[in-house]
Amino acid sequence: MEDTTILYSSLSLLFLIFAFKLWFQPTTGRKNLPPSPPSIPVLGHLHILKPPVHRAFHNLDKKYGPIFSLRFGSQLVVVVSSASAAEECFTKNDIVFANRPRLLMGKHLHYNRTTIVQAPYGDHWRNLRRITAIEVLSSNRLNTFSSIRRDEIKRLLEKLSRDSRQGFSKVELKKMFAELTFNVIMRMVAGKRYYGDDVEDEEEAIRFRKIVTEVGEYSGTSNRGDFLPILNWIDGGNFVKKVKVSVKELMSFFKSDDEHKGKKVVWRARTQMHLLLCKSRKNAVNIKFGVNVLLLF
Repeated sequence: MEDTTILYSSLSLLFLIFAFKLWFQPTTGRKNLPPSPPSIPVLGHLHILKPPVHRAFHNLDKKYGPIFSLRFGSQLVVVVSSASAAEECFTKNDIVFANRPRLLMGKHLHYNRTTIVQAPYGDHWRNLRRITAIEVLSSNRLNTFSSIRRDEIKRLLEKLSRDSRQGFSKVELKKMFAELTFNVIMRMVAGKRYYGDDVEDEEEAIRFRKIVTEVGEYSGTSNRGDFLPILNWIDGGNFVKKVKVSVKELMSFFKSDDEHKGKKVVWRARTQMHLLLCKSRKNAVNIKFGVNVLLLF
């Protein structure tokens, strides 16, 4: 009981010290930031994020102009609502905005922020971009797999046709388009379908869909500890544990049973993974980056 009291007292003291530090911080040392509404110590402007968020931003735009700054806990955010200003950000000042915030998912899901999605701007990121542009997203490479896209679209249209034979019926296109996208990507990467009726291994497909759902939920949900680090201590690391388990499941999924037995994994001919593995004989370093790109696209 005494240990618990001491722990919460220490946390409260740290919280108050941090709050007073932010509250009395001199403005002379701050960056030349765009205008910002009044904030709350520690929380910053998190209290402004009330649904619908776009209306809250619209109201701030009318009051502070098309460019204003907000602080979501420990994270600084600059909101740009002008098309011309946004264009300037991604043309003249694209290198300034090339980096990504250091979030928890970037550490665990993106190989400690070394993938093209999370890597900071530099030689490593430029190397990843070159591999992606040449080996993954080039016109020649995409045309190589055009038959896969045609086949998946054909399957989708046939399913819609079968479902509407008895008359009009409601269709959830969002789910169908998501399944279409995943099937195209996975057939390009590994040559297998995991959604729909025609799947090779139903048990494997169920496992894949479960993993994708879990990782998607953690990726799409903001971790409060990324904005208020003190919450990571209070949470006891439960969120981190869940993320690590899901990421471990995702990475182990791409290892077949034959690989676990020490046998050589044979990727299907003409898949994206097969083409990259062929390239690995020439450049062993680049292939590591390329495979990481594929697994996380």
